[in-house]
Amino acid sequence: MRSLCLCFHVHQPVRLKKFRFFDIGKSDYYDDSNNEMIIRRVSKSCYLPSNKMMLELIKKYEGRFRIAFSISGTAIDQFRLYAPEVIDSFRDLAATGCVEFLAETYPHSFVALKNKEKFRSQVEAHSKVIETLFGKKPTVFRNTDLMYSDEIGVMVAEMGYKAILSLRPENILKWRSPNYLYYNKFSPALKVLLKNHRLSDDIAVRFSDSDWCGWPMTAKKYVSWLTKAPKEEEIINLMMDYETFGERQKQESGIYEFMALLPSVIFTRSDFEFRTPAEVVERYQPVSEIDMPFPISSSNKEGNLSAWLGNEIQQEAFRKLYELDTMIDQCKDPDLLMDWQYLQTSDHFSYMSTKYFGERNTPDNCNPYENPYEAFMNYMNVLNDFSIRLSHNVEKNMDIGSSARNWQRSFNYSWENSA
Repeated sequence: MRSLCLCFHVHQPVRLKKFRFFDIGKSDYYDDSNNEMIIRRVSKSCYLPSNKMMLELIKKYEGRFRIAFSISGTAIDQFRLYAPEVIDSFRDLAATGCVEFLAETYPHSFVALKNKEKFRSQVEAHSKVIETLFGKKPTVFRNTDLMYSDEIGVMVAEMGYKAILSLRPENILKWRSPNYLYYNKFSPALKVLLKNHRLSDDIAVRFSDSDWCGWPMTAKKYVSWLTKAPKEEEIINLMMDYETFGERQKQESGIYEFMALLPSVIFTRSDFEFRTPAEVVERYQPVSEIDMPFPISSSNKEGNLSAWLGNEIQQEAFRKLYELDTMIDQCKDPDLLMDWQYLQTSDHFSYMSTKYFGERNTPDNCNPYENPYEAFMNYMNVLNDFSIRLSHNVEKNMDIGSSARNWQRSFNYSWENSA
């Protein structure tokens, strides 16, 4: 039997409030009312009904239906605050033994591009929370927006993970299919599962598009597409945001009815079985290495990082954020350390993207800004305030006051010039 691997990603950023230059010094960054509203709304439209459906499917098919989740730390933090019942519903899924929970960076960051040790720290923090909540330590890793490179793979392998999710790099795979298991070029023990873009996006992106040639999509039609894959292709990895159900594809589109019928049609009309990423890794041997010298991600058709770091304002904000690296190493204040985590979330940089500005096409449908430049100015005001607090904290607790003040003057001078 071949394997169908369903991987859902759950993420919500901690969104910033409108923070003007004249607000610097107030140190109140987060739009709590909007964050609460979004979490409660999406919990009602997606997380709770989707988890209920998944649990019913697992019970109905006596464990043959199996899925995987990656849940960001920022989402978990907000579930705890605003919708603890969502955590409980994921625990119910975990208790079935048919659901795998994956590791990722706690704040859904791109720290792997900047600092190996902080990357490890964020992954370990996330893994501990997942183990505490759901009873099992993750063995498979999903990086922020499926970002992957040879170097990132080596770092993940060094942390002990046996597999990582990624996307199909068209310019690297070329004629090769994503429907096999691969391995990291420099750490062959790390297996690489590749997203089948077309079949994933048929559900996540195109399902309710009445102009799409495949519309309306039914479970039988979709399974007929799955079975067209050559028989020697062993795995189809479907990777999508969990918000596909009820948020991106509204309930009235029929998405829930489609998903409820899919397992039955899979079992009766195909040679596929549902398996989790860890089960796939145990079952199959990789066919070849994947050579990815540069980071790739799932944000666009090109598979590069341009949605987050493709223009000058994104790069400036990213550079300024990680200029705080050495200072943060001297900080023990839990509030500052929490802010440091939340400021690294990738969504802040996607809001600054000019690439799809006309379409307002960012990974987050709840972009709070009118344009990328407003997003940049808002973020930099917050970052400037944060840097002042961090500098004062380090100056107070360490005997490096003059160097902290000099660093802060340098930060302010550079930021004022960039503004």
